[in-house]
Amino acid sequence: MPIKILMVCLGNICRSPLAEGILASKLPKDKFIIDSAGTGNWHVGNKPDERSIATAKKNGIDISHQKGKHFNTSFFETYDYIYVMDNSNYDNVIALAKTENHKNKVQLILDELFPGENVDVPDPYYGLQNGFDMVYEMLDDSCTILAKKLIEKHLQLQNII
Repeated sequence: MPIKILMVCLGNICRSPLAEGILASKLPKDKFIIDSAGTGNWHVGNKPDERSIATAKKNGIDISHQKGKHFNTSFFETYDYIYVMDNSNYDNVIALAKTENHKNKVQLILDELFPGENVDVPDPYYGLQNGFDMVYEMLDDSCTILAKKLIEKHLQLQNII
């Protein structure tokens, strides 16, 4: 059964779609399912922001097919890991958690780069294109580390069995 990973930001049109696309590009598609959602519901059903699509495309990743989703409590059962983009997203998601197991699934994505420092991925929505490029680089670096850890943990474990 594939490992399911959810990326979460505020509106699910800028950061989490990029994170979804980046991590998906680094993991075997038959072993991992990557998705994204927003803590707000403003963009449900919409494709990612054109600037996120352009940034991903420039880096060889197509996220234009993604559709915005709203985070809900059922996601704690659906996904094995939940990565949030900032501390506000973290607080919003944790507030919906009903068990310690649910809470333990939630982590800041940049903890992969800056363990224990609670660093936010800045929201590029109100900025210029270069903000999306900067966010892409941060997420790419973090997802490289994350992908390596996930492969080591889950694929090597499967090879032992």
